[in-house]
Amino acid sequence: MPGLLDRRILVTATVCALAAVAVTLLLLRPRPVEVVAGPADTSAACVAAREHWPATVAGQERRDDVVGARSATAWGSPAIIARCGLAPQPPSADQCIDVSGTDWVVQPLTDGTRLTSYGTDPAIEVLVPERYAPAPLRVGVFADAVRSLPSTGRRCT
Repeated sequence: MPGLLDRRILVTATVCALAAVAVTLLLLRPRPVEVVAGPADTSAACVAAREHWPATVAGQERRDDVVGARSATAWGSPAIIARCGLAPQPPSADQCIDVSGTDWVVQPLTDGTRLTSYGTDPAIEVLVPERYAPAPLRVGVFADAVRSLPSTGRRCT
């Protein structure tokens, strides 16, 4: 009976190896991107803007695992996150720049940069992790989405 025992050991070892591979693949898969919805997340303006989200940002493909906000999308890992539905930006002392004919308020974060469309209602926010710096180079691809939103008439000065 040593042959039967050897086969059982081989089958058990194979099952354990396959289970280890499956667990490793699950652990390596990025977690879903959780995004808090803005107040106007489901507005007609945000639904229209979402149709203009780019397929890639900074060479990163769009992800399909964003949860929590209907008008949010993410690219890459760590994720570049865009969401529509924020309140319009009031005038501020923060840096305001024009990128591809659209205005953005720039706010440094500890791990990247937040850029929020300026002069739109609702606003679009793009969070760019430090890995993809410089952040202003990453928001030009959102110009069509920003232009699709209603204007407040404000511009960076």
